[in-house]
Amino acid sequence: MQRPATVIGVAMGIIACLLMLSPSPGAAKTVVIKLATLAPEGSSWIQTFNSINDEIKQKTDGQVRCKFYAGGVLGDEKDMLRKMHIGQIHAAALTSAGLSAIFNEMDVFQIPFLFEAHQEVDFVLSRMDAFFRKGFDDNQYVLLGWSEAGFVRLMSTQPVTTLADLRKLKVWTWEDAPMTRIIFNEANVAAIPLSVPDVLVGLQTGLVDVVYAPPSGAISLQWFTKTRYITDVNLIYLIGAVVIKKKVFNEIAPAHQKILMDVWQRQMSQLKQKIRNENLEAMQVMVKQGIKIIVPSPDQVAEFKKVSAKAVQRLEGETFSQKVLDEVNAHIKTYRENNQ
Repeated sequence: MQRPATVIGVAMGIIACLLMLSPSPGAAKTVVIKLATLAPEGSSWIQTFNSINDEIKQKTDGQVRCKFYAGGVLGDEKDMLRKMHIGQIHAAALTSAGLSAIFNEMDVFQIPFLFEAHQEVDFVLSRMDAFFRKGFDDNQYVLLGWSEAGFVRLMSTQPVTTLADLRKLKVWTWEDAPMTRIIFNEANVAAIPLSVPDVLVGLQTGLVDVVYAPPSGAISLQWFTKTRYITDVNLIYLIGAVVIKKKVFNEIAPAHQKILMDVWQRQMSQLKQKIRNENLEAMQVMVKQGIKIIVPSPDQVAEFKKVSAKAVQRLEGETFSQKVLDEVNAHIKTYRENNQ
């Protein structure tokens, strides 16, 4: 007669143990944010990302952490966007090319010769930060922080001073930056599209003679080892930012969301200044390695600007809007007038 009671007692004991071992409905689970980037291992970007991860883990008691895929191991920026779309990764560090695929108004940052100094960029972002953030939010992404790669310069195996020089050489164009292709078409330059991870091989094999990158990027990607000249003209300002899928961000506890935003914004802002210093140092390093600086005349630079302006006229309204371009130009004008 006691056996059923004994069985019930044992069963209840097992259930109690299982309940003790199982997480309660309110128990927090560890969130792992998978983030991809073209930045190579050892670069300041990855150093900063590792520091961000350490701080986030510490401030969330290990409940939120990041896993990074560096050096383009998951492909170019278009591949990262596709992988975020299907949920394979959750976040990415992107340049204006990738960012404009999410919010097309970001294409305004790909206009050549738009900015003349870093301070102009800072001023524009201080006035338009909320606008761009809302654009990402409307497209189901959250902007975690701005940074930059810096001002882009041409690097080549032969000296490039004029458009005529450029037309004689095999010029690389980034597959993910259609605006650049349009500008090269306007300039009658036959460009060869490659993904960023393929550029070094392109230089090594002679597939391309001309590439373009910020100086520190050319060093970290090792492109400078296969070029002999750098044209000292700021072509394009290459903005950078880290975005995360809004759906993933919303699944994170509100208190941890705030920690993420605070840590990413602060450390990415510090990274921006570090990158600026590194670009200055990179020029000195490349000169010591034997790379020669080519300085075009004002008339030669004006020729580049004229062709670029014609190409941009074709693009207005197709990617960025005239309204946004006008607003950016108005802020730049204000900055220049107040800082002459």
